[in-house]
Parts: sequence; structure tokens; C-alpha cells
Amino acid sequence: MREMLELDRTECLRLLAAGTVGRVAVSQPHRPQPVIRPVNYAFDDASQSVVIRSGSGSKLFALLCAVRVVFEIDGTDPASRLGWSVIIEGLAEEITHPAELRRIEALRLEPWAPGHKGHWIRIRASRVSGRRIVAAADRT
Repeated sequence: MREMLELDRTECLRLLAAGTVGRVAVSQPHRPQPVIRPVNYAFDDASQSVVIRSGSGSKLFALLCAVRVVFEIDGTDPASRLGWSVIIEGLAEEITHPAELRRIEALRLEPWAPGHKGHWIRIRASRVSGRRIVAAADRT
């Protein structure tokens, strides 16, 4: 048997800090379905934000124009059917201040996708939620 547990903010942020790949989802006014893209990321503990790098183009435009951005990571063990998921919601903003860029560059986030990724985007974790599926304690 398994059960679902809610994760507190501290545990969610710990899992975010330990990860490297997630999915960003944005809704756009002219599209009926959200745009969901996998991205590699770094977690900036100082601002409690997910930081990604992007090139110029549709993903950057969608992120900066979105009213709300959702970012999700997870971990699974298919053999045991156990796992967890963390979702943050917030606004995306481009990081442009030189001092902030120097600080963020220290995170050493290297894009996996090819091409120049000269834009740094921050998604502040204003709303955080998480769940974990665990083996239920034997209640007999």
C-alpha cells in the first residue's frame, strides 16, 4: 500500500535545489493550450527562485508575457511506484542588473540545448507545493 503526503515549503525548496531538469509551463493569450518545455535550471536560494537561460525567441517571449508561470520537477521510482513532485508558481522576469547577473552567473548554469542562451530568466517561488507517494506504514 502507498499513501500521498503533502510536502512543506522547506522540503520543496530542498528538492528544487538538488535538481537540474524541470518543465516550465506558460499560458499565452493567443493559444488555447499552455506551452510546456523541458529546461535545465539552477535554484537560487538567495531569491528562492528557479533560474533558467534562454535564447531570444518564443520561449523567452512567452515567459516574459505570461501572467503566471508554472515550473515542475519530480522524482520517481517506477519499480516501487513511489515518487515526488514539486510545483512552483510565480512570475518570470529577465535578470538584467549587472550586479545581479554576476551573482547569478556564480551558479554556473550551463544550458544543455544548443545555441546562444544569453538571457537569464528568474521564476520566483511565490507559491510552492509538493507531494510524495510513500509506502504506507503497516497498520495491522
